[in-house]
Amino acid sequence: MSGFHNSSIAGKLARLNVFVSGAALLLACAGFFIYDYYSFRADIVRNLGMQAQIIGANSISALVFDDARSAETTLSALKAAPHVMLAEILKPDGQTFASYKKNRAIVWTGPRSLPAYKAQMHGFREQEVFLVRALSFEGRNIGTVCILADLGEVRHREKNFVLLVGTVLLASLGAAMWISAVARRSIADPIVQLSKVARVVSREKNYSVRAAIAGDHDEVSGLVATFNEMLEEIQRQDAALRNAHDELERRVQERTAQLNAANADLEAFSYSVSHDLRAPLRHITAYSKMMDEEFGTTMDAGARNYLQRIQDRAKTMAALIEDLLNMAQIGKKQ
Repeated sequence: MSGFHNSSIAGKLARLNVFVSGAALLLACAGFFIYDYYSFRADIVRNLGMQAQIIGANSISALVFDDARSAETTLSALKAAPHVMLAEILKPDGQTFASYKKNRAIVWTGPRSLPAYKAQMHGFREQEVFLVRALSFEGRNIGTVCILADLGEVRHREKNFVLLVGTVLLASLGAAMWISAVARRSIADPIVQLSKVARVVSREKNYSVRAAIAGDHDEVSGLVATFNEMLEEIQRQDAALRNAHDELERRVQERTAQLNAANADLEAFSYSVSHDLRAPLRHITAYSKMMDEEFGTTMDAGARNYLQRIQDRAKTMAALIEDLLNMAQIGKKQ
C-alpha cells in the first residue's frame, strides 16, 4: 500500500484501472460461472429425467409381461450416453428387474423406492448424480427406473470455463493497460507537467514560466489555465512590488542625501556657534570680571546689581550654547 501512495499519478491511474477492470471481470466471471454451473446441473437432471421417462415408457410392457430380456435391451441403448454408469429397472418391492452397467463393479447405492407423493427425485454426490423415476400403468405403480451418471462432463466444462476466463482476463488486462496509457497522455501528463512548473516556480521564484494547455476542454485543462492565470497575476504583483521597492530605495537615497545636507548645515551651524558666539561671550565675561575686580569696591549697590546681572546672563548664555552644541552632536550621530 505504501508503494501505491508513493507512486506517480500515472502509476496510480494504471494500477487503479487494472485493479478495477480485473475486479469487475472476476465478479462477472464468478457470476457467469455460478449461473452456468447450476444451469448445467439442471440440464443434466433434465436429460436424465427424459432418458428415464423414455426407458420407462419402453419398459412398461416388459414389466407387465415379466420380460426382463426386453427391458435389458431397452437399457442397453444407454451405451450411447457415455456419462451414464448404471441404469436399473426395479420392481415395486425394490428387486432388480433389469440392469445396465458400464462397469460390473458399479453398484446402485441410491434409494430403491419413492414416496407416494413423488414421481421423481434426484441427488448429487461428490463425483456422481443419481435419478429415480416411478413407473405407473393404469394408475398403479409397476416399478422404478434408476440412473446413475458421473460428473466428468461437469469437471471438463469447469476446466474449459477456467481456461476461457483466464484468456479473457489476460486480454482484458492488456486492454486496460492500453487504456491506461491513453488516459495517462490525456490526464496524467498535463498534471505531471503542471507539477514540474510548480516546482520551478517554488525553487527559482520564476513566475514567467507557463504550463502547456492541451487541446481538450476538460477539468484538467481548466486547472492548467487557472494555474497560468494565477502565475500571471503573481508575476504582475511581483513586478509592482519590485517597482515599489526600487521607488522606496530611490526615496531613501534622496532622504539620506537631504539628511546628509542637513547634517552638514548643522555642523556648519555648530562651528558658527562655537566660534562666532563663544568669543564675544568670553569677552563679556572677562570684562565684567575685570570691572568687578577693579571697581567693585567703589561701585554703589545699583551698579553692582547691574554687573551681577551681566555675569549671570553670560553664564546662562554659555549654558544655552553648550546645550545647543550637545543637541547638534546628537543629531549628527543619528
